Amino acid sequence: MKTITTDVVIIGAGPVGLFQVFELGLQGLKAVVIDSLPEIGGQCTELYPDKPIYDIPALPNANASAVIDNLWQQAAPFDPRFMLGERVEHIEKISDKSFSVFTSKNNTIHCQAVIIAAGNGAFSPVKLKVAGIDKYEEQQLFYRIHSLDHFRNKNVVVLGGGDAALDWSLTLQKVAQSVVLIHRSTNFKASPSSVNKMNSLCAELKMQFLCGQVTGFNEEDGQLTTVSVSAKDGVTRSVSLDELVVCFGMSPKLGPIAQWNLAMHQHQIKVDTQSFQSSIKGIYAVGDINYYPGKRKLILSGFHEAALAAFSIAENVLDKERVPTLYTTTSPIVHQRMGVEVELKDLME
Repeated sequence: MKTITTDVVIIGAGPVGLFQVFELGLQGLKAVVIDSLPEIGGQCTELYPDKPIYDIPALPNANASAVIDNLWQQAAPFDPRFMLGERVEHIEKISDKSFSVFTSKNNTIHCQAVIIAAGNGAFSPVKLKVAGIDKYEEQQLFYRIHSLDHFRNKNVVVLGGGDAALDWSLTLQKVAQSVVLIHRSTNFKASPSSVNKMNSLCAELKMQFLCGQVTGFNEEDGQLTTVSVSAKDGVTRSVSLDELVVCFGMSPKLGPIAQWNLAMHQHQIKVDTQSFQSSIKGIYAVGDINYYPGKRKLILSGFHEAALAAFSIAENVLDKERVPTLYTTTSPIVHQRMGVEVELKDLME
């Protein structure tokens, strides 16, 4: 149990939450970032780390994990504190400039503003519904891959037909002894290039695809040894394995956010477009979690929202009618906050 004091609490460590750290830092504000997932990055990390993103300004082609890495490097000079694998349960408003945030691990954070950047809500993996198999979770059954080395020279079965399942199958194929991808049909919800690559590897006998669903398993000496795969042809096949990776996607849930008495629109938080403040003064919402007329769920939109939210918070915290715009190219104050050294002659040029 900890009691922490900071300027702003950011709920959500996805791309918009990370950029929010940077924008607050430019205003001289410190942030604590809380996320229910064990890693930063949100959907970019959990669902499509290797997928290219083409609409980030100045990054014409970068995969999602690279975008997250760059956002972290940009935010790092402002020394944010991350509380990962932890969920915000309750927010208590003390005044317009004072909040207490309570988490699932009984930690309390006192702050002057709260920014909700929770994407579509708290994510949890969609589980494999086979009775009794959950006892192997984080031993031989994995919904997240933390280390490729764990799968090196192993016989791996991957379940799913989306981007994550294809991406991990192609990645694991490079280090595993064998990879079998199992999906209930030949219709994939993944990029055509990934599907084509998988089919090519199957044709080269470098991996295998099996159409069907896992309906059972066998064990020996406390170890998962095979899974039973039922196909549409009525045949049930037994597939041997050392490790099982399940990529059925992530289930987003608003969770406690729904109980915070915020004005909502179809499970999204209503905000004004001047400050991206919610119906409760001092609580803001940016990114996919918010709603306003004309809203588009784009990372690019979230970046814009984060910038304006930071200005509004600074005005409220500093009791200023308007905070001046300080340009990162020329402002000595911003350079000092960022920890960069710029020669005076460079500023004059």
